Amino acid sequence: MTRKRAFNPHSYYHVIMRGNNRQLIFKTKEDMLELKRAFQHIYVDYPFKILAYCFMTNHYHILIKAERDPFHKIMGLVNRRYSMSYAKRYRHIGRIYQKRYFAKEVDSRLGLLTVSSYIHRNPIQTKKPMVERLEMYPYSSFPLYWDESLPAPAFLNRQLLKELLPEPFQKNNTAYCMYCLTYKKISMWRIWSRR
Repeated sequence: MTRKRAFNPHSYYHVIMRGNNRQLIFKTKEDMLELKRAFQHIYVDYPFKILAYCFMTNHYHILIKAERDPFHKIMGLVNRRYSMSYAKRYRHIGRIYQKRYFAKEVDSRLGLLTVSSYIHRNPIQTKKPMVERLEMYPYSSFPLYWDESLPAPAFLNRQLLKELLPEPFQKNNTAYCMYCLTYKKISMWRIWSRR
């Protein structure tokens, strides 16, 4: 029997979903767009806010807050929709995800800034960086913070993080991007232990 997870409706959660055996399940541009479409589709009936997202080739990260329904329901619907699409496009049989998603509550200002920066830095923190500059990685919310003229999905909240920036940062998304670019990778236990 699966243990039911506690859910705080007032908090954001850092969610990570991995491919089974860490296999590539987001291999092409179409795969990445299909995952984004899954979030957009579910958002219509089960509203939520995301502060940061990054889709990698074998996993994805999101920083999400459900607005009405528990996020485990949202995650189940998103992952099922993408899985069905993947199975149809690749004639795949069997599960594509390694196991149930990882989720950790982020309930502090510093935590939201640190985790969102960690998420956005994923494409340059790999052994071989996927891009030279974060704003060049199209499967992340970082370019949408970098250039606010770009249309953002309805579920993306680009207002909160800039308001959380400490001094001497200004309260704008340009400053938030600078925060991300100067952020140094630290161990995840330090992210969760800070308040």
